[in-house]
Amino acid sequence: MSILTNKNNEKIAFFDSGVGGLTVYAKFRKLLNTENCIYFGDLKHLPYGNKSKDELIGYSRAIFDFFKQQNVKAVVMACNTSSAAAYSTVKDEYDFKIYPMIQSCAKIIAEQNYSRLGIFATEATINSGVYEAQIHKYNPHIKTFTQSCPQWVNIVENHTFGDVQMIEIIKSDLEKMLKNEPDKIILGCTHYPYLLNVLSSYTGADIYIDPAHYFVEYIKSDLEKSCMLNTQKIRGSEEFYVSANPDDFILASKMFYDVPSAEVIELHRRISV
Repeated sequence: MSILTNKNNEKIAFFDSGVGGLTVYAKFRKLLNTENCIYFGDLKHLPYGNKSKDELIGYSRAIFDFFKQQNVKAVVMACNTSSAAAYSTVKDEYDFKIYPMIQSCAKIIAEQNYSRLGIFATEATINSGVYEAQIHKYNPHIKTFTQSCPQWVNIVENHTFGDVQMIEIIKSDLEKMLKNEPDKIILGCTHYPYLLNVLSSYTGADIYIDPAHYFVEYIKSDLEKSCMLNTQKIRGSEEFYVSANPDDFILASKMFYDVPSAEVIELHRRISV
């Protein structure tokens, strides 16, 4: 029993190219705040959306190797792009449980029986075809319309979503998608939900799907079924790492998650290369 308990109390790791994965992390912490967590933002290679599949596999392996050193019990790929490009390659290379965002959410979304589904995502995610393949695996009758939004991640990371020029870029991308008359639009990158205020000003908020809601519920359910929930009764610990630009991460993270001041200090000291 002690071995099981100790393993259950090990950390759950999250990663993304930057702060976008905090949209998943924040919901997870609200749902399961007794879990011990690590978050890694790979700002050195931001954005992931314009990287090749081989590059993304390499980044994922390096991050997973770091998590392995931390003896984590599970890794959450809080990044649609890495889930699309790298998950199928690396999933059997590690002995901890891996939760990929797209593959974990597609079945749930497909079961909603939408007729026409738009997908906003990064170029790498769109090129992989994974979102459409996973959705059609569970519901082949849904018509999907994919569209890359190459500037959206930088708009969020650079906190320029209030600039007139950036708003026009978002509006233009949205108008292209709306020509497909989708029932719903998946925000297929963890950065995109922060643009909801801008997007909703043109359409209303109910047309958008933030997969993070489904994702964290799925993770919770799977941890319960696998008897992997943390057994402690107190709030779990948090650690934040970045591969570069800690000051940028700290500033941008405030949009998604209220990182405690003590953890911000820790972030300055604990930078992974």
